[in-house]
Amino acid sequence: MTRLLKAIRLDVSDTKVFPLAAEAGDWVIPGTFAFRAYTDEGLTGKLRQAFVSGFLSLENFGWSTLATPAEISDEDRERLLTKLCEHFVEEHGAPSIEAARPVAEAELNDTAEIASELDLNALLAISREIDEDDGTIRESFHLVTPPGDAPHTRIWDVTEDE
Repeated sequence: MTRLLKAIRLDVSDTKVFPLAAEAGDWVIPGTFAFRAYTDEGLTGKLRQAFVSGFLSLENFGWSTLATPAEISDEDRERLLTKLCEHFVEEHGAPSIEAARPVAEAELNDTAEIASELDLNALLAISREIDEDDGTIRESFHLVTPPGDAPHTRIWDVTEDE
């Protein structure tokens, strides 16, 4: 079975910092293509937060700070591929589903490659920046690990604003 990434939510902060938050358990991809038309100056507020540290949900096209690898059935993968193709046509100007398919497949394959190298239940984060010289977007991934052999633990609380 193939692995992809799923959104994981440890608290409600994603609902506060992103334009739209992914739901816990949504299938996600890095989604860096979503920022291809932006300059550094054009990325502000919640959109900048999505750019800096968000994985893109293939369910609601919201954002998640953390992802974890999970096994996906062939049927679910095909459903996600169709949704991503439709998204490319509706939101990113692809001329047709057929034209979008190879790009969508590449996005899922790249994500599967990332997920295949991780242990199940690993916590993965993404970070992006725009190169000041040539405008290239650079993305990097890192594991969120507790210090030493300690288990993951809550390190902050998020409270609702009044």
